[in-house]
Amino acid sequence: MFDNRNTYRNRMERQGLTSFTVTALQTNLQILADRDLSAEATESLLTCRGYLEAFIEDHPDFATTLSPFVLNGPAPSIIRDMVAASAAAKVGPMASVAGAVAETVGRELCGLSAEVVVENGGDTFIRVEEPLTMAIYAGNSPLSMKVGLSFNRTDRPFSVCTSSGTVGHSLSFGKADAVTIVAASASLADAAATAVGNRVKTGRDIDGAVRLGKTIEGVEGIVIIVGRDVGLWGDVELVRLAKKS
Repeated sequence: MFDNRNTYRNRMERQGLTSFTVTALQTNLQILADRDLSAEATESLLTCRGYLEAFIEDHPDFATTLSPFVLNGPAPSIIRDMVAASAAAKVGPMASVAGAVAETVGRELCGLSAEVVVENGGDTFIRVEEPLTMAIYAGNSPLSMKVGLSFNRTDRPFSVCTSSGTVGHSLSFGKADAVTIVAASASLADAAATAVGNRVKTGRDIDGAVRLGKTIEGVEGIVIIVGRDVGLWGDVELVRLAKKS
């Protein structure tokens, strides 16, 4: 997760869909849907945050551990999703929080809108009925916002999450300009992006990081950008973007 809203959000648009944002404390979501669903999205977001805050109050280490969290007992579905992602990617559960929130809100809105895109700090849940192209923001890389991913996944929701070691305030032990993961689960994609990004210090680390990402069950595609160097694997189509007029 990283915060670059003013850079990539001005390109988050789709003909026929309404764009709106909802905010609760530190969480700010950019959403595309058939119509303005701000009230419904805000209610869902507040519910997500309520579950998270209550669980963390009872389990403070959930918010601080950098290792997978062992769940002992019942928990809300968003917590269970984060715990599963944490175990799969071998990182702390909070590495998946932005993706988990985006997906939880997005799936609720799917009952109200045929197409839904929910973006949370670079982590995105997507349900569309037509092909979609997403730009990749990669900080100071010369490829930033000049390349993107093209998707023809119109039969099922999916998620695209990006982590960076050079942009934003999220914890990363790497120096990749962008690590983008494609998966069905946004929690998993977010956690995997962190895990893979932690392995990248220079362009020479890309191959090893891709090998690591391939071992995380549920990861369907990987893009790693370090300066001008790029690594690709899986079900991804990298495309050159037209200049925005």
